[in-house]
Amino acid sequence: MDNSSRSERSRNAALEAAITIVSRDGPGRPTLDAIARECGLSKGGLMHQFRTKEAVLKALLEQQMAYFEAFSIRAHAKARDRTAQPELAAQLVTMQEAIKTPRTGAFALLAAMNENPELMALPREADAEKIAAIKAEACDPELALLRWAAARGLLLSSMFGLSPLADAERDRLFERLFDDSLWTVIGQAGEVGGMVS
Repeated sequence: MDNSSRSERSRNAALEAAITIVSRDGPGRPTLDAIARECGLSKGGLMHQFRTKEAVLKALLEQQMAYFEAFSIRAHAKARDRTAQPELAAQLVTMQEAIKTPRTGAFALLAAMNENPELMALPREADAEKIAAIKAEACDPELALLRWAAARGLLLSSMFGLSPLADAERDRLFERLFDDSLWTVIGQAGEVGGMVS
């Protein structure tokens, strides 16, 4: 095995070990020593990949963001033919996917927030770009943002174990968020100054 393959394998093992520690022991528990023990690397070998615990957590957060960005790009490509708001549709389906695979995303977020709240600038900046794209494609930008925010609320409450909703109920709510025809009616009522009761 060449050095770059071995290095990549060590890096991935360290990231997986950090997730395991956070999920098992809590967001403040991954130390370089604990990560090295968990993944079977020497501390020196781990520090060859990551100089600090914060570097591990930043890489973990970036890894999760890259995974969901790739998922979102695929979702956007599929949504282009079905909706006038493909960016919104892609973000909704990506958030639903994040709920279905919460382990890594939630724990990466928790660990990063616990270690250094400034690391949250990474997902915040990515969200700002997504929000700008959602607003640019929408006839009613505020209504589109309400749909996005509702999905974000479903995601975060699920990630942090705060949701009282059963999976089936949450899935039905996502289906309503996906259905442009429901939201077009609300948008039209708002345009003429009416209220939907």
